[in-house]
Amino acid sequence: MKKLMQNAVIILPIFLLITGSQLKSQALTADDIKAQMVKEWERAKTYTVDYLNAMPADKYSFVAADSIRSFAQQMLHLAGGNIFLMMNATDQKVPPVFGNPNLENSPGAQKKDSVMIYVTASYDYCINSVKNTDINKWGEKKKIFGFEETRLALMIKTFEHQTHHRAQTTIYIRRQGIKPPQERLF
Repeated sequence: MKKLMQNAVIILPIFLLITGSQLKSQALTADDIKAQMVKEWERAKTYTVDYLNAMPADKYSFVAADSIRSFAQQMLHLAGGNIFLMMNATDQKVPPVFGNPNLENSPGAQKKDSVMIYVTASYDYCINSVKNTDINKWGEKKKIFGFEETRLALMIKTFEHQTHHRAQTTIYIRRQGIKPPQERLF
């Protein structure tokens, strides 16, 4: 009897923990997944705008080391990647503001105001593309750069790309003696 009681003391809390968590869990719907992705893109846009505002306007041409992009070019590359990769993931029409496929090397696009316009427009494009693409097509395979991936995987890779390039600009900001924006995990 004592052994039974000892086992009950050990097993009962585990049983309650497992069944309690099962009672509280809910299945994710396609709408939940889409809403979460939109929320993440909106957060990323706000975070990137924080970075754009942290860098003084007269330092957008700053290059942290030889043979790499300037701050403006990094951010314009981020914007171009958002457009190109998300367009391939979703087949959504690209806004006319992105008529120049080589923005990062365009002399007229290097100033803070221009960079801000292109970068924010690229995030708006990504947000609207997620909102307006049929989630039932997210499992379809597409080919890009010789790789075949689902539309969802391409959307995730687009998000990864912008995160990578925003993170690279941290050193540009630090080299100006400025503390980079606080992380926006949520």
